[in-house]
Amino acid sequence: MHKAGTTEIYTFPSTQALSEGLDKYVTKLSSEAIARHGKFTVALSGGSLPKQLSAVLKHNTQVDFSKWIVYFADERCVPLDHADSNYLLCKTELFDHVPILPENIHTIDPGLVDTPEDAAEDYISQLAKTFATKDSVRFPVFDLILLGVGPDGHTCSLFPGHPLLDEKQSWCAAISNSPKPPPRRITLTFPVVNHAHNIAFVAAGEGKQDMMHTLLDKHLDNPLPAQRVKPATGSLIWFLDDAAATKVTTQTFRGLERL
Repeated sequence: MHKAGTTEIYTFPSTQALSEGLDKYVTKLSSEAIARHGKFTVALSGGSLPKQLSAVLKHNTQVDFSKWIVYFADERCVPLDHADSNYLLCKTELFDHVPILPENIHTIDPGLVDTPEDAAEDYISQLAKTFATKDSVRFPVFDLILLGVGPDGHTCSLFPGHPLLDEKQSWCAAISNSPKPPPRRITLTFPVVNHAHNIAFVAAGEGKQDMMHTLLDKHLDNPLPAQRVKPATGSLIWFLDDAAATKVTTQTFRGLERL
């Protein structure tokens, strides 16, 4: 399907086909990870990704969701039932429909939403319980991190020009001045993202055309955050529908044929 250390761009004729491709991809990675080490560790993003991911996956009875351990690539510092919560979005689209164990879904501590730094420290402690201690592993290694990309090229809550782009040590960091509301958030850092076994970006719609052309075809002197996602040893896959991929000139593959 794909090789470690590679970047491939998969295109699909529609958002439905894209969701079918994501379902096939996630099913394969989940099965491989569970066979390898008895669990599937995945980090999810918000935005349009949960709906595109779950459209087909939530009906898939072949996936052993009881072995899933879920984190969030970033989260807004709001209560878990707040409209801005990535957890709430993923719950509505996916968790309410599949048997992921509640204790395996790692949310922000709702008691710490007013203090992002404390929320980030707590999230690091949660990561340490899954991926061993900070002293025994340098960085968590997720089986899969699923990412979206914003109109400014941001991913997770890592924004253009922000000091967090240069974070080298922390697993999870706080941000209190996000240029996109709400301002207070926590986010996985690039070292964690880039240590994942597999990373997949998902983008769909005409509104993504220009940004996809910039991210995938241009070599900027100051790369945008999404361009800084470069797995150390894992694979990077872009899932695009035809509308988003219209202006991309880099080689692409027909996703349903390739997967």
